[in-house]
Amino acid sequence: MKIPNGHQIIEEFEKWSPKYLAMENDPIGLHVGTLNKKIKRVLVTLDVNEKVVDEAIAKEAELIIAHHPPIFRPMKNLQTDFPQGRLMEKLIKSDIAVYAAHTNLDVATGGVNDLLAASLGIQDTKVLVPTYEEELVKIAVFVPETHEEAVREAFIKVGAGTIGDYEGCSYTLSGTGRFRPAAQANPYIGKKDEIEVTAESKIEVVVRKNEEDRVIKAMLSAHPYEEVAYDVFVLENKIATMGLGRVGMLETPMTLIEFANWTKQQLDVPTLRIVGDPDAVIKKVAVLGGDGNKYFQQAKRAGADVYVTGDMYFHTAQDAQAIGLNIVDPGHHVEKVMIQGVVDHMSKQQPTWQCEFLPSQINTEPFRFI
Repeated sequence: MKIPNGHQIIEEFEKWSPKYLAMENDPIGLHVGTLNKKIKRVLVTLDVNEKVVDEAIAKEAELIIAHHPPIFRPMKNLQTDFPQGRLMEKLIKSDIAVYAAHTNLDVATGGVNDLLAASLGIQDTKVLVPTYEEELVKIAVFVPETHEEAVREAFIKVGAGTIGDYEGCSYTLSGTGRFRPAAQANPYIGKKDEIEVTAESKIEVVVRKNEEDRVIKAMLSAHPYEEVAYDVFVLENKIATMGLGRVGMLETPMTLIEFANWTKQQLDVPTLRIVGDPDAVIKKVAVLGGDGNKYFQQAKRAGADVYVTGDMYFHTAQDAQAIGLNIVDPGHHVEKVMIQGVVDHMSKQQPTWQCEFLPSQINTEPFRFI
């Protein structure tokens, strides 16, 4: 069993929830401490407050992965006799690093919004608010036949060649390569200043644009040539549209009041607010974790009968009511679904790691309902 360092853990995490998915100016990433150390325990939490830090200390966690960034706005000072300064002091003295994944985890496939949709039994989901369209490139490399399989395996190992539900996809052409090593070359095949003719294969794979550099690096490490000939083609077809929120169908229609009670049960909230006729029939549901006030019109345009989101403002609720959109507001804290979601995802990624991912047991909901 291997004890990973913080960089390895975050590298694995960002394969799932990459930074480029985050909304502009979202303060994601490493907030406190260093990743340049061995990590045996990671505490996963929605928020980072002093009770959560005390929990991390008690559980001997070296890293906290949080959804809500603890430093959301730039700090003007770090005074340790004030709450935020005291929190930072405790983290630093305890050598606990804090990493935040906010809107990138909202957008990510299998992230916050997919977890909420799954909890509510929403089927055939689509993105509610598109924010990112993933581009594809095709990498074509020329390799001697003796190393064809090694290069192909290097591609597959880093996830190249994934098309829809199919993995390890590639196309190979056989041909003849010609080249003359110059006097200063150190050729794997051939002699200096002589034309070399050799049997080669051309391997083509499709890659996500944002993974291009990592895939090329893996290919070069498996390739025997001193100078590798390869091409990168930008493709017009896009792999996926990603974004905030999800919209889909309930398996069985419910009234608004039935759906509200279902939401309370599934999202484990003591109370919630609704807007609309309690007897209205709900078939199509839009959901967006956190504060979704500015996206209610997208929910209406998507044909949703109800919009599930938190922190609904008074006048926004009136505007939604005016256009015939029902609202269920279970609060912001329902994003806590990410805690177990992150634990489950990360625990499966590297089974050979000697590293525990622990769900925080601290309730960071600031409201109490009476």
